[in-house]
Amino acid sequence: QVQLVESGGGLVQPGGSLRLSCTASGFPFSSSWMYWVRQAPGKGLEWVSTITPSSDSTYYTKSVKGRFTISRDNAKNTLYLQMNSLKSEDTAVYYCAKDRNGSRRGQGTQVTVSS
Repeated sequence: QVQLVESGGGLVQPGGSLRLSCTASGFPFSSSWMYWVRQAPGKGLEWVSTITPSSDSTYYTKSVKGRFTISRDNAKNTLYLQMNSLKSEDTAVYYCAKDRNGSRRGQGTQVTVSS
């Protein structure tokens, strides 16, 4: 079955950076579109970013464009999210997902941006 395991979250000051990782198994990762979604406290799931199987195209929600970078290593079945210039409003649980709506996602990793 689909297994997605995120890591790399933590507490960071505004303006700081974090790199999230997601290890995938149980499905053909190298031929799958992959997604990052997040859920802020008290809010619903929000799509953050998408990457195509060969990494030739990436997409971002407007609020993170220019600050976040999605990437993947198909040889390692791993998805990444480099997050720079973090803001307090980026505080959320971040999930990698096999679907844009996050219906098939991992357990998540907490990102807290606070001074």
